[in-house]
Amino acid sequence: MKTPAEILARSENGLPQQSWTSKTPTGDDNARELSVEVKTFVNMIFARFMAIYGHKFKSCFETQDEIRIAKREWALSLGGYTENELVAAIDYCKENSAWMPTISEFIKVLRNLTGDFGLPIAKHAYEEACNFSESASHHEWTHPAVYHAGKATGWFRLRTEDAVDVYPDFRYNYDVICRRIRSGERLDNPVPVALPDKSDDSLFAFIQSWGAEHQLKPEVASKWLFYLTKPKGSKVRERFKALAQVDANAMGITLPDDYQS
Repeated sequence: MKTPAEILARSENGLPQQSWTSKTPTGDDNARELSVEVKTFVNMIFARFMAIYGHKFKSCFETQDEIRIAKREWALSLGGYTENELVAAIDYCKENSAWMPTISEFIKVLRNLTGDFGLPIAKHAYEEACNFSESASHHEWTHPAVYHAGKATGWFRLRTEDAVDVYPDFRYNYDVICRRIRSGERLDNPVPVALPDKSDDSLFAFIQSWGAEHQLKPEVASKWLFYLTKPKGSKVRERFKALAQVDANAMGITLPDDYQS
């Protein structure tokens, strides 16, 4: 087994190696795909626990194979949690546990840290926000934080953009809102009002009608008119419109400047 010095070996610039704890992989990826993000989080967890628990950490693993298998199990169990959630759980363990926790104990800490406020993990919150983005004002949300994170991200974006593009923004907004809640701030439940803000719905309806008018598939119309979701007069809006106009020119279509009169 590697010594602590080897496990936390530093590169030439004085920072920990890319793997954080060791070059021991987080299990056999052929059995089930694990994201690079989750692997990085698990390596970070093991590095922190090694620093916190010292020889007690070393006594948990006799061989590199044991570390590899353990890392894989941790990675399989922690998908969906954000870095901030995991760090908060590690800090809790440091202050309250004399030994490195088991997976089940660590998950219980995670759930306790968020469950006291009824907050779902970020991945589940994102899925809920996407699934009910068209009925945000009428859906009974798991927690107000999900609604407010979805609203901050944009319901139209959640309906139309790929997860790889919109999820990082949603997760950032959700994390900020969760921190506010954990610090004691209270968020009101979303309640339908007499004159709700329907800007996203209006844009969505415009794209549908405009696409039908020009006999375009909904996904093509959404792709071409994506620039309308950007701030009016901004350079990014102009750039997206110019790119879309190149494709529209092939069909002799001129894209609109705006969707509101």
